[in-house]
Amino acid sequence: MSKKLPENPQSEEVDLGQLFKLIGNLFDRLYQFIQSKFEFVFSILIFSIKAVIDNFKLIVLCMVIAGALGYGLEKIKRDVFTSQMLVKPYFDSKFQLVTNINYYNALIEDKDYVQLDELFEMDGMSEQLIEFEIKPGPETENDRILQYEKFIGAIDSIRAQDISFDDFIESRSIYSGSIFEINVKSFSKNIFKPLEEGLNKTFLNEYSVKKKKKSDSLIGLDKQRILTSLTQIDSLKSVYLEVMRNESNSNSNQVTLKDGMSLVQERVQTKEFELLDKELVLRTALNRLESQKVEEDTYFETIASFQTVGAKDSSFLNKYSLIFPVITFILLCFIYLTNKLVFYVKAYKI
Repeated sequence: MSKKLPENPQSEEVDLGQLFKLIGNLFDRLYQFIQSKFEFVFSILIFSIKAVIDNFKLIVLCMVIAGALGYGLEKIKRDVFTSQMLVKPYFDSKFQLVTNINYYNALIEDKDYVQLDELFEMDGMSEQLIEFEIKPGPETENDRILQYEKFIGAIDSIRAQDISFDDFIESRSIYSGSIFEINVKSFSKNIFKPLEEGLNKTFLNEYSVKKKKKSDSLIGLDKQRILTSLTQIDSLKSVYLEVMRNESNSNSNQVTLKDGMSLVQERVQTKEFELLDKELVLRTALNRLESQKVEEDTYFETIASFQTVGAKDSSFLNKYSLIFPVITFILLCFIYLTNKLVFYVKAYKI
């Protein structure tokens, strides 16, 4: 029997060599591509540094002048004071709160100080207002997790599989939280306490009033149902106690066990224990309703009030001695690049 040998072994060696050559060429091209990008970034960096070195004196002079102007403006401008207030709205009054905050900012922008004085009951002090700002209040990671679990439990299970925790956090709006921070900026440091009384009226609206009345009615109905059940349980307890009392004075219609306990007494005591457990559950539910009534007896809860005297605003946007040099440097870079572009376009030959 003859064995079949490879017809052309040299052909396989040639194909394998070509494969390795193609792989080598691929890596060479990849290396050249990375090298070209690196050289491009390096050239831009060197070009930028060279431009700064060539114009170093001009850049420093312009930035020093800008810093001096910014420092002078900081000294002559009016001080800005700020204060924060943390509130927890109930009965969906947060929607009216956000709407009113936007309305106040619109009045400030239009300089309608008469309307602002009427809203906050201030005599001419509203002219000191600069801006209202509202944003979600502080919350822990556990608060976010609880909100996510509540949201997932309220939607379809199939849809819930497509919404991750990170997606939920990113898609939340300002209305998602339960605590809100109200930040007010003013030229006066003593205006914040009077403002608080006016902001408290923000939570009152027809929708929240109706929702609170509905909640109070439902709590009242649940409370009445529980009290009725407790009354029935008390009546049944009296009946069972009377039965036990009668059975203890009579030996008829009962079977006495070795321990002296009759079957009738055992059945009655079992029923009485069941009634006691039921009464305990109902009284716990009643206490929960009473607590809910006390906690949600108002349209909002002030967690942290405005300070009596506002703090001076020290944000970066008010530090002109730093902002002006940065803006000047960016402007010089823009002028330099524009100048280079103009020269390049003029020298370009079609």
